[in-house]
Amino acid sequence: MPGDAEVDVDQQPVRTRMRLPELVTRLLGRPADAQVPAPRRRANPDAVVDCAVYVNGHREPGRPHYADAYARARRGRNTFVWLGLHDPGAAVMAAVGRTFGLDEFAVGQALADGHRPTVQRHGDVTLLVLRTAGYVAHHELTDTSEVIDTGDVMVFLGDRFVITVRHGAAGALTPVREEIQGRPAVLAEGPWAVAYAVCSRMVDLYLEVAGHVERDLERAEETVFARDRSADIQQLYQLKREVVEFKRAVLPLQAPLRSLLEQRPDGPPRGLHRWFADVDARLARAVDRVAAYDDLLTSIVQSRLAQLTVEQNNDMRKIAAWAAIAATQTGIAGIYGMNFANMPELGWRYGYFAALGLMAAVAFLLHRLFRRSGWL
Repeated sequence: MPGDAEVDVDQQPVRTRMRLPELVTRLLGRPADAQVPAPRRRANPDAVVDCAVYVNGHREPGRPHYADAYARARRGRNTFVWLGLHDPGAAVMAAVGRTFGLDEFAVGQALADGHRPTVQRHGDVTLLVLRTAGYVAHHELTDTSEVIDTGDVMVFLGDRFVITVRHGAAGALTPVREEIQGRPAVLAEGPWAVAYAVCSRMVDLYLEVAGHVERDLERAEETVFARDRSADIQQLYQLKREVVEFKRAVLPLQAPLRSLLEQRPDGPPRGLHRWFADVDARLARAVDRVAAYDDLLTSIVQSRLAQLTVEQNNDMRKIAAWAAIAATQTGIAGIYGMNFANMPELGWRYGYFAALGLMAAVAFLLHRLFRRSGWL
């Protein structure tokens, strides 16, 4: 017996270890040596247009979830993530803000549209706001024609990330991403390279829209000074409103863009200064064109108003001339309708016809005089 007891004690743990795989099989319903499936990858929300990780100016393959992309960017060197959003909702923007460390004020700004172009600092994050613009094609200008469609794009710049939030249909950033990805030397400068690409794209759109507006102004000018003068003042006012809206999108960008050219530690790297200077030069050209169009349209509106005043004066003179002709007929008829006993020609056989002839002669004479003076 003592020997048997020792054997029993030693064998009990062995039998227990042999039964564990069977117990796992019964509990999990699969073989103990089966592999655990990989967790399902998270999908980006619908508001995410694109999300990518860039290393040394080159995009890594795939479109990861923005949280996974940011975690990857924080681990690598010369790495950042670019997250593009279009009209995000409050829940999506709040989640993005928590992931990238945006404060509540910055998240609130990203949800609203209609901001003026500006550059703001929120701690370690820089916010760049630009207005977008797009030309709306139309066959003819009407009282309610939409000529220029505007929106805005907000660029949040951090150490390892850049977030672009676009509101409105104008200013799609897919061409921006495709163009800058073909320039890895510029993209290697980091998140500020994306800011440069967005600014460059917006200024190019301003110049493109300005070209279309110039053609509309030429047509309006031809219509106003044509011989038939068929231009409607309401149509000119509508074009004026659209140009003013375009002007409000372009002109305020000058100050924020020039502030980026200053040598500041939280601004663009030195390697991008010449590129931002090029954007500033093109923006100045767009500002000059828009300001000139606004002044030209103001002159066209004033010319049309002057034409309307002259036309109204001509109409008033015509009305006055015909009223004078009618007044002579009324005066003659009124006198002969008084039926005084001693009025001349009352007993004359041809007095009625003589009165009609007198009225016709006076009317004909006045008509000739008014035609010579330009009133008719």
